[in-house]
Amino acid sequence: MRAAFRDTLLQLAASDDRVIFLTGDLGFGVLDAFIERFPDRYINVGVAEAQLVTCAAGLALEGWRPIVYSIASFMTGRAFEQIRIAVGYHELPVTIIGAGGGYTYATSGVSHHAKEDFALMALVPGMAVVSPGDPIEVNRLLPELVRRSGPSYMRIGRYGEPSIESAAPIALGRGRILREGERVCLVSTGGTMAQVMDAANLLQANGYSPTVAHFHTLTPFDGKTFDQAVRRVDTVIVVEDHGIRGGLGSILQNHLFNHRPRLRFLRLGPGDEHVIGNPTPRELQQQMHYDAPSIAAAVAECWNRAPIMAIGLGASL
Repeated sequence: MRAAFRDTLLQLAASDDRVIFLTGDLGFGVLDAFIERFPDRYINVGVAEAQLVTCAAGLALEGWRPIVYSIASFMTGRAFEQIRIAVGYHELPVTIIGAGGGYTYATSGVSHHAKEDFALMALVPGMAVVSPGDPIEVNRLLPELVRRSGPSYMRIGRYGEPSIESAAPIALGRGRILREGERVCLVSTGGTMAQVMDAANLLQANGYSPTVAHFHTLTPFDGKTFDQAVRRVDTVIVVEDHGIRGGLGSILQNHLFNHRPRLRFLRLGPGDEHVIGNPTPRELQQQMHYDAPSIAAAVAECWNRAPIMAIGLGASL
């Protein structure tokens, strides 16, 4: 995703001379091409995320379109007050990039874990919270965020995420139904899209056909597409690389409570406890049961339960 971010950033800067990039002393190697082409629109404030956001707010007030970039745990946690007041209160068009959200930096310890970035950013009124699942979504969504009249947050991964080919359109604020199915709806956000699609392929090979939906935009949430995705199911399974509170799971639980209270709901992902040690992201997914085999096993277990009556369908699934 970082390569897609770099390439899209270059395109945006080339087409709009208001785009200015600020970083908290990282991105070297990734951003060399931007620094070379647009040296007057590159600012490194050092290891000072609060100042990073305050500087961006001032630039936005002067008509710039700032994009700020740092490790997700520092970008959202250390600078939250500045994001809330300097950017959010003034409804400024600042695009905040959290690199390596969730447990992308699992091996670096608790200081680098960002299991609460969605929750924090969603607390800021008017903030668009976006977590692309692959490089294609980064390329399509970043320009939309930069064009917004208000603030936005995008969580991106590192390198090597596969591109997921699908006819489902990509647009800010819109969910995507990647596969039509029945009985169980698998829902992903961010990098879990790859694990969910791998699980769906395993399931298909064994005779199961769940619906697969992906929500790159958490706020504003697209309840209409979600309702369409669950119209033929009695169980919803959300897979996320985030803590229990404030992520996509919380959003879906709230929506189901108000609109589809009889659907079964299962969340797969990290808990709220600190992850101690230095597991790799893959090891962590296995330990916490949100890797592809664990997702497939959860779907199979739900599939084989007795069906329930789903509200609005009028028949047993």
